[in-house]
Amino acid sequence: MTVAIRQIGPCFAGEVAGVDMRRPLEPDQVAAIHAGMDKYAVLVFHDQNIDDAQQLAFTRSLGEIEQAIGTSLRAASEYRLPTTFADVSNLDQHDKPFARDDRRRLFGIGNRLWHSDSSFKIVPAKYSLLHAVGLPSKGGNTEFADMRAAYDALDEDTKREVEGLVCEHSQMFSRQQIGFTDFTDQERQRFRPVRQSLVRTHPVTGRKSLYLSSHAGSIVGWPIPEARAFLRDLVEHATQRQFVHAHQWRLGDLVMWDNRQTMHRARPFPAEEARDMRRTTLAGDGPTAAQAAA
Repeated sequence: MTVAIRQIGPCFAGEVAGVDMRRPLEPDQVAAIHAGMDKYAVLVFHDQNIDDAQQLAFTRSLGEIEQAIGTSLRAASEYRLPTTFADVSNLDQHDKPFARDDRRRLFGIGNRLWHSDSSFKIVPAKYSLLHAVGLPSKGGNTEFADMRAAYDALDEDTKREVEGLVCEHSQMFSRQQIGFTDFTDQERQRFRPVRQSLVRTHPVTGRKSLYLSSHAGSIVGWPIPEARAFLRDLVEHATQRQFVHAHQWRLGDLVMWDNRQTMHRARPFPAEEARDMRRTTLAGDGPTAAQAAA
């Protein structure tokens, strides 16, 4: 089956035809998907009525899986899915929506901030693949921002300023932005900051991208107030409407995005309704910046 991709976003994002994830991918399909990701950064696959095993097989055909361990406030006894999946639903291990004041739900609300998946890990994620298994009656869309176009649109002085800068990323910082500070000592240790380059160059296309995220709370060598004001300005620039594509979910959709080239955010939905989303993630190639000494 031949893979065909048409652009659907303002400057990126493509809709894919010719892929049935219930069947193993052919080598030419794998190559076409990677080429599509290099070009469009976000790919939408409609009507993929697959189970978890099929999603996992599809993901593994594209690269190495990133394990989802220690990235949420769910205890191991509360996992709803295996660690090959990141559970970004609002459901407990019994498939019931979290109570409105459940700290696991409140922590998850941080996903409504613009971010890049796993930027808080020393080796950040490559692709994320999110499958819609259950949707609320309204809301819950996902928005994506093209960080390549955002970089290209910077003035030359700002391009020179961001080159070579290194940020510190932590889930504690992103959650503090929404007023969530309820961390145990063990969680504070687990979420200690890691360093990421502020500008990344794509290994295939050579295009530069801003590597921003709500997890970024400081710039190495800068005073924190100045760094946070500068990063806020960059995020405002990068998420202007001309750089953003909003995906309105329907059951069976699988959306894949390149975390090296995009940011994304979830949008609100009724708190009492289920939003069952299953995310597999491809591991990145390595650190983007040298880490601080322990």
